[in-house]
Amino acid sequence: MEDMLTELPPPSRFFLDDLNNFAPPAAPLPSPFISLSPPNSKTTIRPALLIIAISNPSLNLLHHLSLKTLIGTLILPEILTSGNSVNPSLKDKSCNLYAINHADKSIVIANFQYSVSSERTHSIAKTLIGQQIVPERVLIFDSVQSRNYRGRISTDDTFALKLETSRERKEGPLLKRLNYFPSGSVLEGLGAALLSRCQMMNMKATLCVSWPESGGSVVQMVKDLLLKDVLVDTDVTIEADDEDESLRFGYKNHYLDSELYT
Repeated sequence: MEDMLTELPPPSRFFLDDLNNFAPPAAPLPSPFISLSPPNSKTTIRPALLIIAISNPSLNLLHHLSLKTLIGTLILPEILTSGNSVNPSLKDKSCNLYAINHADKSIVIANFQYSVSSERTHSIAKTLIGQQIVPERVLIFDSVQSRNYRGRISTDDTFALKLETSRERKEGPLLKRLNYFPSGSVLEGLGAALLSRCQMMNMKATLCVSWPESGGSVVQMVKDLLLKDVLVDTDVTIEADDEDESLRFGYKNHYLDSELYT
């Protein structure tokens, strides 16, 4: 006689994957796209440098960068923008694109103020780099996650490290003072996908990761990198209102999505 307690169940009785064979596949998400403002809407932008802000310190600093002009937006269709303000704000869920011009050198800035799932990182990287925007060099600011770092990180530590594409290292790095990200540590998410895109396209690119995610010390460190190493020949300043606590004290902006680094 069969043992009803120990006999294996018939196939497909309790396996979700088998049951899903009878369900229609989910509709694919629309592709991300860039909406450029006139007169750039029908042209390919070729900046000398594309700066991409993902980390909280870089978002705050570049949002307050003076002499920048809004030239477009990278739109992720699944991100609702109904609550966004008319003028660019750190409270918005958006990825605004700005331009800075100095003599014959052009710089484009992309501020990512919304969460990006791992499944969408590569499509966003492909949309941002190499289609409507073809930069000579790319600089990405992200934060390192303690779970991915080889070794223990204290909350009192403050540091910035870098990864580079092969061409960046060969032709001369942009951030010469930074040490390289240690072997055995892992980077994931949008920053890693953007650097991979640049490597695949044989572009000069650097991924700068900082720790901690917020705080006055890391804000000052990223500010020094921007003004002393990146924007050396550009006549720009970082301006903030007296009441802007995110820059004065380095607090994490609670309006930003807490899953920004997923």
